[in-house]
Amino acid sequence: MKKGSKNLLFISIGIGLFSALLTLCLYRWSPTFLKEVDLRYSNFRFKLRGKVKPGPNVAIIAIDEKSINELGRWPWSRRRLAELVEEMARYKPKALAFDMTFSEPESDGADRAFSAALEKNRGVILGYFFRESATQEPPSESLNQLSRSNVKLIDFLGKPEPNFLGEFPSVEVNIPQIGAYAGGFGFFNFPNADTDGVFRRAQLLMTYRGEIYPSLDIEGIKHFLGEEILLKVTSYGVDSFYIGQTRIPTDERGEFIINYYGPSGMFPTYSSVDVLSGRIPPDALKDKLVFVGTTEIGVYDARSTPFDATFPGVEIHATVAENILDGRFLIENDLTEALDIALLLILPMVLVLLLMRAGKTFIATSIFFALLFIHLVGNYILFTRLNLLLSALYPVLSLGFAYVFYEGKRNFIVERKSRYLRKAFSSYVSAELVAQIIHDPDKLKLGGEKRNVTMLFSDIRGFTSLSERMSPEALVSLLNEYLSPMTQIVMNERGTLDKYIGDAVMAIFGAPLNVPDHPRRACQAALQMIEELRRLSPKWKEKGWPHISIGVGINTGEAIVGNMGANMRFDYTAIGDAVNLASRLEGLNKLYGTQIIISKSTLDGIDPSQFLVRELDLVRVKGKEKPVSIFELIGPSGDGQKEALVGLFTEAWNLYQGQEFYEAMEKFAGILKVFPEDKPSALFHERCLEYISQPPPPNWDGVYIAEEK
Repeated sequence: MKKGSKNLLFISIGIGLFSALLTLCLYRWSPTFLKEVDLRYSNFRFKLRGKVKPGPNVAIIAIDEKSINELGRWPWSRRRLAELVEEMARYKPKALAFDMTFSEPESDGADRAFSAALEKNRGVILGYFFRESATQEPPSESLNQLSRSNVKLIDFLGKPEPNFLGEFPSVEVNIPQIGAYAGGFGFFNFPNADTDGVFRRAQLLMTYRGEIYPSLDIEGIKHFLGEEILLKVTSYGVDSFYIGQTRIPTDERGEFIINYYGPSGMFPTYSSVDVLSGRIPPDALKDKLVFVGTTEIGVYDARSTPFDATFPGVEIHATVAENILDGRFLIENDLTEALDIALLLILPMVLVLLLMRAGKTFIATSIFFALLFIHLVGNYILFTRLNLLLSALYPVLSLGFAYVFYEGKRNFIVERKSRYLRKAFSSYVSAELVAQIIHDPDKLKLGGEKRNVTMLFSDIRGFTSLSERMSPEALVSLLNEYLSPMTQIVMNERGTLDKYIGDAVMAIFGAPLNVPDHPRRACQAALQMIEELRRLSPKWKEKGWPHISIGVGINTGEAIVGNMGANMRFDYTAIGDAVNLASRLEGLNKLYGTQIIISKSTLDGIDPSQFLVRELDLVRVKGKEKPVSIFELIGPSGDGQKEALVGLFTEAWNLYQGQEFYEAMEKFAGILKVFPEDKPSALFHERCLEYISQPPPPNWDGVYIAEEK
């Protein structure tokens, strides 16, 4: 492949990858306005699919216009409802569920008549609902009756949060006289509608006072199948949910995605007056799960669905029940999320590779719309054939970003040279230095100059093992939240971010423009990095991220600095022994158990009254013959306890250098009694023990040879 073609390929892949990652960020963030666009497409997808005939298991007895016109306005006397229960028994449904609650007495005779009908026809399920705010304490007898339908957990895979299913402070229950002979109870609360006002989910389980209760739909299915509810929970919520052998897919909060069959009227619906008059076929309700509810306008609880803006609540219960009995489940889980992410990552890469071969804008636009069409058709087919709920919007956004960025690349290149000067340095030097560079662009010529600078290297400890324990998404988030403030600290101290080397930061102080006090600024930046890490640790702990620590190495000396590379691509960097030594000092933190190590040349460039520093050792680092004195930068001056530690350590270290190992060992042991966490003292205590048992040669110069980098 020719060099120009290879560069174009890299640029194209970069555009595709950037578009994908940008869309992935939006996908994870899920802003409200984008979510609403996706939801509106979901409505359109339902309407495009059209009506689907529900199964034969569910029917509705409606308190409808016809019934109210013939029998009078709602609510009816409970004597009438008692008649309805009696008549329903003749049709032999498997389960009968009332989408209503009887929370207040009517009259002694009416309540007794309804209660007698329930006693005679055991198995009728009554509804109730949870309240957002407590009005009054429900009767204890009613609550005891309600407990007949609570759900027993069959397995704990971890301790869940107490309100992992959602919990209300109060409940509106049936009066004890009526609830006494009910076959079961089910709540008919719905979760909040989505941001576009459409109800797409049903709440199947709810907690109240530490107990789990089923919805009206679930209690109805339980009686219809004659099976028990089996529920397993984990630390995050619902793990698996069965009624007998029927598995019910919910999320961890017990919410179920509703697969609507069409607009209102999809289920066999019979007027309650026709039931009372015996005007419906004898087998119309036999062996069915029957819901009784209001459908008359102005009386029923209307809900907005993808098909209908005024959908009766009782039909939502019927839809949920038939979905479960039919096994017609919409799938939105880890699989669909993985497919969403795969599509938004793959589609822009395919697009940019095709656009590389498109010579004209018309052809490029045609390719874009062709991929767009293929995606939307595939999304619809996966919905209708496999019931997969995939996002349509985010892959479209990913394609759109890739197309706009790729086509905009040509316009960008036209102005590239004038913009490059600012963009080239704005990401790794302060705005003040950028302004000076823009004023004198000759500084961007290839080549370099010898200059006295201070180099800073920082690195995350144990990053390799850290990356193996975290997911890629969490690791990237952690790095972003770590590197951003560290970079800002460097810039605030007028340093230059040379580069990121994985998790490591390399910074230059004193170049490209002269900063007279660069050793002091580098030391201040290192201390601020440690302090910022302490500030971020509690926030990361709340997210479940592991604790991290860093090591920093600082050295001052002459280095070659400048823009180095090729004519097409070059970076401002520094090379030389001074750079290498700073990197080696950073690595020595692991040996000494310290956080910041500076060289003698850096120490000479700062005011010792401003910083608390102690001499650590005389070492010969890998790649250098001449030993160097290294020092630990502990913090700003003024901390009496730490100053005492430095004084004691210096005395012990001088004894160690004088080969008085036994006295030095006792001194270090004394330090550890007062400062047990001081790792340099522990290290030298061990060295003294080694030299006492095996003395060094007579020509020992006190130099420690550091073999590791």
